[in-house]
Amino acid sequence: MAAIDDISIIPSVLPADFANLGSAVRDLELAGVDRIQWDVMDGVFVPNLTFGPDVIKATRRYSDLPYEAHLMIEAPDQYLADYVNAGCNQLIIHAESTKHLHRTLGRVKSLGAKAAVALNPSTPIEMIENVIDLVDMILIMTVNPGFGGQAYISTMANKIAGARDLAQSADHLVEVEVDGGISPLTVVHAVKAGARALVAGSSLFRHPEGLKSAVSELRSLALENI
Repeated sequence: MAAIDDISIIPSVLPADFANLGSAVRDLELAGVDRIQWDVMDGVFVPNLTFGPDVIKATRRYSDLPYEAHLMIEAPDQYLADYVNAGCNQLIIHAESTKHLHRTLGRVKSLGAKAAVALNPSTPIEMIENVIDLVDMILIMTVNPGFGGQAYISTMANKIAGARDLAQSADHLVEVEVDGGISPLTVVHAVKAGARALVAGSSLFRHPEGLKSAVSELRSLALENI
């Protein structure tokens, strides 16, 4: 079955004002994004600490958009239910963070959420070939996780293409998402390689004409290069 071929713009909330996260997600929805990503960091799997489930849950009344939790954490299984209960519709599990990826993805599905797998730049696409039946989305990291504002790693093109091919081989719809350094300068590269879901943070929040213009520009560039 062919992979999803629409363009989705997904903002990372990491560059937002943490004192006004409710307003931030409301503004992002008004700007026309498709869903919102929460970069959950535990200070172990990656160096920084960010959002717990209670913080995410507190913003839920400000937006009706789908939420995805990008779990950059060790031993994610013990927290899966917390993030689903916080209002996250999709949980992204790093293949490097769990010894039993198949089991972890199955638990996500049993909680009623979509299950996605993220791969760090050094992790080969072959890591998820044998769990693709449980995967709703493949996330290719185009930076090393843990910090916002990093430069896009252009050598990930072949890996994005490999994710696209794996998604197309599945018997259900599988999205291919990229995360890291996505901006008007890099989005064409990612889309031509096969990405259709685009996570952007700094380039959206720092756009001189505001969030709505930033989202519109990124979407237009992506659609022109499918």
